[in-house]
Amino acid sequence: MHAGLFRSLYRIRRVEEEVARVYASDKIKSPVHLSIGQEAVSVGVCDVLRTDDVVFGTYRGHALYLAKGGDMSAMVAELYGKVTGCTRGKGGSMHLIDTECGVMGTSAVVGTTIANAAGYAYALKVRRSDAVVASFFGDGATEEGVFAETLNFAVLKRLPVLFVCENNGYAIHTAQAKRQGLADICARARAYGMPAERLDGNDVLTLRARAEAAVARMRAGAGPQFIEATTYRWREHVGPGADYHLGYRAQAECEPWQANDSVRVIGELLAPEVRSMIVAAVEREVAEAFAYAETSPFPHPSELMTDIFTEDADELAACQR
Repeated sequence: MHAGLFRSLYRIRRVEEEVARVYASDKIKSPVHLSIGQEAVSVGVCDVLRTDDVVFGTYRGHALYLAKGGDMSAMVAELYGKVTGCTRGKGGSMHLIDTECGVMGTSAVVGTTIANAAGYAYALKVRRSDAVVASFFGDGATEEGVFAETLNFAVLKRLPVLFVCENNGYAIHTAQAKRQGLADICARARAYGMPAERLDGNDVLTLRARAEAAVARMRAGAGPQFIEATTYRWREHVGPGADYHLGYRAQAECEPWQANDSVRVIGELLAPEVRSMIVAAVEREVAEAFAYAETSPFPHPSELMTDIFTEDADELAACQR
């Protein structure tokens, strides 16, 4: 288990470090919200999910996409705006989809996928499937109306959805305490009638164990579950660099999180030769993913009007002319 967790953690870390390195070249055509420092939340939860379980996430979704098994080459190509990307170069970093492995989509609009997740969970229940849904969102999304409405609906319908709040303490540049009169997100979740627990998002082993227990309860029909995972992003809100010069947070605040880096902690549980083999394999995969993105073509102009929904065939034909 430790080897698999380390591979997933290291895989996410390295591809995002490479994204940060390449970003200044302007080859990446999309804004990027990096998950560096927050990888353990997605890895801990997704490690206990089946292929037919699905996830919905936010614009900071690289970690979720990769942890659930999303194709790395397709993700990097998407950031480059290439037709071989996971949404054919049309979605960019903030809109990642890989339905074959259960990544149903990430969104740039705060809170929107919370309701999408509940809708999918409702469909699973109607079909009497024992698959589950995991909905990932930040602490800022808990201030949106859709958060309250969806949690209430999920409890009423006993939906198999695991709500995962990645609480990194900030909504862009504003600290949680400055935005919430009562900074207790789990208390709000419990008020709707669902179990909720606050966990250290860097402790991937405990997070995995608690997620496994929550998923088992959902498969048994217990209804929605809630996990708040405290975490910390090491880079700026959007972009590849640091943002401590902006003054809304201090670098010293990040240092304890870096000292307890989950990538290092889990890596040190492995035999050196095992760790080295994983590192070498991931480095090859990352290099191949970026080479694939570099050499892939941009979408042809004929792609402009594809993947657009309409019930009017004449209207679609007119658009294509």
